[in-house]
Amino acid sequence: MRLKYIAAGLIAVGCLTAVAEGQKSFWDSPQAYLGQTRPSDTPQIFARDLLTEPGTIAMDHIAFSRDGREIYYLQSDRWGSLANAKIKAFRYDGHRWAGPTVLNEHLFAVVMAPDDSEMYFEDDDPKHVWRSERTKDGWTVPVVAYEEPFGMYGFTPTKSGTIYISSESDAEDRKAGITNSFSTLNISAAGPQVKSLGVPLNELGVNSDFFIAPDESYMIVSAKETKTFECELYISFRRSDSTWTTSVSLGPKINDGLAHRWAAYVTPDGKYLFYTRGTSAKDSAIYWVRFDKLLGRLRPKQ
Repeated sequence: MRLKYIAAGLIAVGCLTAVAEGQKSFWDSPQAYLGQTRPSDTPQIFARDLLTEPGTIAMDHIAFSRDGREIYYLQSDRWGSLANAKIKAFRYDGHRWAGPTVLNEHLFAVVMAPDDSEMYFEDDDPKHVWRSERTKDGWTVPVVAYEEPFGMYGFTPTKSGTIYISSESDAEDRKAGITNSFSTLNISAAGPQVKSLGVPLNELGVNSDFFIAPDESYMIVSAKETKTFECELYISFRRSDSTWTTSVSLGPKINDGLAHRWAAYVTPDGKYLFYTRGTSAKDSAIYWVRFDKLLGRLRPKQ
């Protein structure tokens, strides 16, 4: 009987140890996020002076590997040109962060596949999607993986296999005054099919920049765009019937005055929102802010 209790105790201790070890992750370590001090609910510039060289800016999409040990982002010297654009990378080697190193040039809008096996990029033509594949030594040279007769801005695959894009509106959207819409893309032997996500998610005018959660439960969009392209970050939630809620603002701390806001991205641990903000190329930077608690407050109550 005593041996039975001892064995049960050892099993219990072993289970508790396994749980404790399972709860530990690189995301929770001081080295995560390039060792930067975590922000609260007030956005801060991410890794100021670490991402860029003199005369350049860090902007556009940022992407982390699932374990948080790889970071990819765009460095450029101006808006609207890929002439000097570089996708750069930091990697944690188990002891320190190495980088930044140049991964490729003249591409932008880096997106990681949900399983980290592929990375996608865009060029000046929104009808192209480039792809790199992970190897044991790093990443393959990007090649054009998809070329379609319609735009595929923000090409993002999700865990279900559904691809989300921003593309030219269909006839029904155009009747409503929507010129570019958030849509899903299905690529099959029968050919590509684009389906608009409709209203209220899509609003009048151009709907172009978004982040879709890997489980497709919510989408962050650049909304309320002005004639000079300033915008705010809003969020919409997917209902059980696959329709979307009316998008709501992420709040005054994120939407703090007239500015361009795009390239929203939530880290794989779900804790932080990254986005690019600027009133001009000179003051553009990648910002980050605590997001998991805000998400909980904004999520519709069941």
